[in-house]
Amino acid sequence: MPAYAAQMRRLLLPLLAALLVASCTSGTDSSTGGTSTPSAASPTASASVTAVPEPSSSPSPSDSTGVLPSGPPVDISSTITGMHVSGVQDGTWPDANVPFGTLRLWDSGTSWSQVEAVKGTYNWTLLDSAVANAEKHGVKDILLVLGSTPTWNAKRVKSGDYPMPGAASPPKDLQAWDQFVTAVVKRYKGRITAYQIWNEASLAMFWNGSPELMAELTKRAYDIIKSRDPKATVVAASTTVRLEGAFDRFFPAYLDALAAYDWPVDVLAAHMYPSSRGSTDARAAFIKQVTGAITAAGAPDLPVWDTELNYGLAGPGPTNPKKTIGGARARNWVVQTAMDSLALGIARTYWYIWTQVPYPLLGMQFTNASGAVRGLRVVDQWLVGGTTTGCAEDGLVTACAVEKNGVPSLIAWSADGSTAWTPPSGYSEVCTVANACGAIEPPLTIGETPVRLIP
Repeated sequence: MPAYAAQMRRLLLPLLAALLVASCTSGTDSSTGGTSTPSAASPTASASVTAVPEPSSSPSPSDSTGVLPSGPPVDISSTITGMHVSGVQDGTWPDANVPFGTLRLWDSGTSWSQVEAVKGTYNWTLLDSAVANAEKHGVKDILLVLGSTPTWNAKRVKSGDYPMPGAASPPKDLQAWDQFVTAVVKRYKGRITAYQIWNEASLAMFWNGSPELMAELTKRAYDIIKSRDPKATVVAASTTVRLEGAFDRFFPAYLDALAAYDWPVDVLAAHMYPSSRGSTDARAAFIKQVTGAITAAGAPDLPVWDTELNYGLAGPGPTNPKKTIGGARARNWVVQTAMDSLALGIARTYWYIWTQVPYPLLGMQFTNASGAVRGLRVVDQWLVGGTTTGCAEDGLVTACAVEKNGVPSLIAWSADGSTAWTPPSGYSEVCTVANACGAIEPPLTIGETPVRLIP
């Protein structure tokens, strides 16, 4: 992503509907996005606040039917939240209160062009260190991005390629790709659990070859990985979405080429950064665009991962300057993002990027005490370790049924703004993302920030 942002350097906020925020608890953040101290209480804990504030405008009525999601129970693993960690290869790691279950290795000095910078010589130092660092901190699910092309093996060496000249080029020698993949899997079998073929192959700064050649690299890597580590997960090259022309040129053709190889992947992937002015709604629209393309290609029922995401990143173009999303707004958007992923079939979401100090190119920061990290804690407390029977539309409201530690809950939100909603029976309390719980007095006013209903 730093390269993604660098590209946009050369070159969201639609008004939020009224948020459901309780009014008098010491842990409640300001909805303006300012910084405040999070409450130590779990979101499941009761608070003294019972009132739901009146919306600033009349809410839309919901055609509530009281229908509950009723699919088969599905476990919710900690891997629903993924992270990139700045400096992971140097031993840096987030505080223990930054919950995530899977690490993506990118921008960590660990891709092909960096491991085999000299032909035939593999320098495993940084990759060894990154893997050991994750294992030391209890993260055993590691996704490694295999590409980019070493300069010595590049057909076209261009200075704008990332992370080095020639990195976006088709390889001159495909056997060298095979040998690198073989060496990686042999060395890290059982430790690296997933391999992604390439990063953002829809963008010329990362890949300037054809979609068909990228599919061939995918097939070759898949056969090698599965022969040596059958339990490893093979993740397709990622596409970006917000640059419409690049998406249209690459992704449908890549899917068609994968189909010709009988789908040599376990997971499909996209990066659904909205424009700098885009909100969670824009990302949800991107999810539907990606899954629509996958359906049109006749793909089998494969998981889809969002392997890199942030909000407020500058671009596309000069009319979309970087936007800052902090404090309560960042917390709310992280929770909303997780729920959109659950409702729309995105199995994993990898945030870019945890840093020790704010990273100026990003709209949303993942430093230890940031609002975004407070959102990760809500996701962890509400979802991880539970089971879900799915999500359902109830008028203008989306509701997902989750049971955790024997407590059933219904997590509800409305992408259409403030909505008056009568929930199904059986729930007595409603809890906000700011740890405030109170008695349900229907109709509830539901906004785009999720709330949690419990018995």
